[in-house]
Amino acid sequence: MEIINKYFADFTPRQQEQFGKLEELYKEWNEKINVISRKDIDALYEKHVLHSLAIAALCNFHNGAKVIDIGTGGGFPGIPLAIFFPEVEFLLADSIGKKIKVVQEVATAIDLKNVTAVHSRVEAIGQVFDFAVSRAVAPLGELWGWIKPSLRKGKMSDEFSNGLLCLKGGDLATEIKASGLRPHLFPVYDIFPEESFKEKYVVYVPR
Repeated sequence: MEIINKYFADFTPRQQEQFGKLEELYKEWNEKINVISRKDIDALYEKHVLHSLAIAALCNFHNGAKVIDIGTGGGFPGIPLAIFFPEVEFLLADSIGKKIKVVQEVATAIDLKNVTAVHSRVEAIGQVFDFAVSRAVAPLGELWGWIKPSLRKGKMSDEFSNGLLCLKGGDLATEIKASGLRPHLFPVYDIFPEESFKEKYVVYVPR
């Protein structure tokens, strides 16, 4: 939790409490349903929570915005972002039911009111969103193909027009070329200069 407070100083007591409960909850659930790699669970706040909050550091979603987390897994980046933006509506979707169970249980345990978790592929949801977020789910071109029809045009953030914000790592040149898109890349290391974030990016594609 200290590493979160190193970069963010203005959380409410409720947000501090919610973030503070995540480690115990994820360790407990990870024993039953493996949603985080064993080697990463002890670095939950850096490698999962802070990594997710790179999106929040770049993009201030407006109150009332609707955001979908594609392939949320155990709830990243969706749960940290939902704690960060309590007035934003988050839908966390995954095609694996047991992962959605973990998301639902964690959200209930920390009384996270602005999260809905659904066991579904994103293409089947049939709702409209302002932003989509994701982390290491699929190649950029596939992600954009899945979500573009469900994104409405507009500007529900101070910094960016509506679109896709995804967390990716490594050399993305081939993936970007194959996608046919012209995304904007923001190095996570420039936001949070921690060794584990070298060669990791927030990738933004506007609607």
